[in-house]
Amino acid sequence: MAVRKKFRSGTVVLGGMGVLAAMLTSCGSEPDERCVDPVTQEELPDYECEDSDGSGRYYYGGSVNNGKISGGSYDKSAVDRGGFGSSGSGGG
Repeated sequence: MAVRKKFRSGTVVLGGMGVLAAMLTSCGSEPDERCVDPVTQEELPDYECEDSDGSGRYYYGGSVNNGKISGGSYDKSAVDRGGFGSSGSGGG
């Protein structure tokens, strides 16, 4: 009986450590960064944003649906990743 109790408490501790690790990882994460055509809102290859003559701009956060970006911002500081259980936000 005592062995079973010990096993349960060990499982709880290990499960709690996983949740803590996930929280720390999500809090310190940067928002997603994508290269986007500012006119069409289509995702572009990274070199379009890295080259000075490229046509793209970096877009932070948001999501991609059918190749188009929405729900984020061109301003990195406007996008808040949030922590554990947060959905994040931004404007653009």
